[in-house]
Amino acid sequence: MKKFISLIAVLTLLFSCGRGDRGQLVGAKGKKWNPEKPYGMTLIPGGAFIMGKSDDDIADQKNAPPKTVTVRSFYMDETEITNAEYRQFVDYVKDSIIRVRLAIMAEDMGETPGSGGIGEFAFADADTDNLTPYEEYMLNSYGTGGPTDNYENRKLNKDVDIIWDTEDYPDVYYAEVMDAMYIPMEEVFNGQRTIDVKKLKFKYSYMDIQQAARTEGSRGDFIQDEEIAIYPDTTVWIKDFNYSYNEPMHNDYFWHSAFDDYPVVGVSWKQAKAFTQWRTFYHNAYRRSKGDHNVPLYRLPTEAEWEYAARGGLEGATYPWGGPYAKNDRGCFMANFKPLRGDYAADQALYTVEAKSYDPNDYGLYNMAGNVSEWVNSSYDPASYQYMSSMNPTVNNEDDMRKVVRGGSWKDVAYFLQVSSRDYEYADSARSYIGFRTVQDYLGTDVTLNQNNR
Repeated sequence: MKKFISLIAVLTLLFSCGRGDRGQLVGAKGKKWNPEKPYGMTLIPGGAFIMGKSDDDIADQKNAPPKTVTVRSFYMDETEITNAEYRQFVDYVKDSIIRVRLAIMAEDMGETPGSGGIGEFAFADADTDNLTPYEEYMLNSYGTGGPTDNYENRKLNKDVDIIWDTEDYPDVYYAEVMDAMYIPMEEVFNGQRTIDVKKLKFKYSYMDIQQAARTEGSRGDFIQDEEIAIYPDTTVWIKDFNYSYNEPMHNDYFWHSAFDDYPVVGVSWKQAKAFTQWRTFYHNAYRRSKGDHNVPLYRLPTEAEWEYAARGGLEGATYPWGGPYAKNDRGCFMANFKPLRGDYAADQALYTVEAKSYDPNDYGLYNMAGNVSEWVNSSYDPASYQYMSSMNPTVNNEDDMRKVVRGGSWKDVAYFLQVSSRDYEYADSARSYIGFRTVQDYLGTDVTLNQNNR
């Protein structure tokens, strides 16, 4: 009996030592997390502020009464999302669609990697001799895809570059796929045949956490699928202004390198949301390849977050730089807007300006007033300040198509540049004066700003 007890004691000791915790409650260990400031963003320390109009409501809107609210820390883009940054999104979607179509064509023709021609673009799992156990299991369990799922379970071969020069197309099957991505021949003029931008659609899924938390049901009941045409509406430069010559902006603003660092416009609220989903996916795909932890979601800011960041830590200020004037002590305008009853050039700009123009506010954020108005992730309700929470407030009714825009734009008068002014546009609308910037949650609470102790 003594020998049996001794054996149990030895085994218990060995088992405990093998774990390295000496039998103590040390907690389960996950991947190590080090806060990493995303490229082009700045950290906004959480804190409390008085949201809403702190002076006379000259326009008598009665939609922004003063209210003390608190927001948590978050990262925010230093500038509005630029044309070049949004084009990265468009190019990714375009390339992904082409690769999927090439892979489907290769499979229909019975071609596999290594067979030459379009076979070089076949699905990576088409060569079943080189599958990992997981890839083999997924292929056998969920099939090879089809029209209903767009081959989402298949792995694309991204080791080979897409061929754009028609002289270098490897075979007629490749030419057939590429031809289908361009506008029809009867729509070509001036010898330019461009990509059919209506085919550039981004598909993503998300879970409606708010609904899931308040309603009984299975997880699948709250997963929403979205498919969004993501190319900006360049015709806004014509449609927004009757009896005005803006064709050069329509023709060149989004794609020409001269406007790379200017804010993207012609993007709806839904397109801006799709961009945030892609940015999250794109960043996390890289981090997973390095074995790193996923980052929090990129998203649009709430209305409270936007105003808190725009104020730059200044309590009761009219504008991001303080106020109450739109000029500095040298008589220069502090933002890009419509001054002096329509003298657009008085602020040194006619339309938009580069995203890093004028002086940033005290949080290092550029153009939180003027240049382009910005979509936020809140629905517009004139009474929302009356019933929203005082902790991380947001009111976003998915059935309400009116979405808040903030900051004013190059075509607005100074009133709309005030940090407390509210305006809205419909979620499926695009304008030549509305853009956006994104935020990302900061994980942790050690970065906070106590306004009363500054």
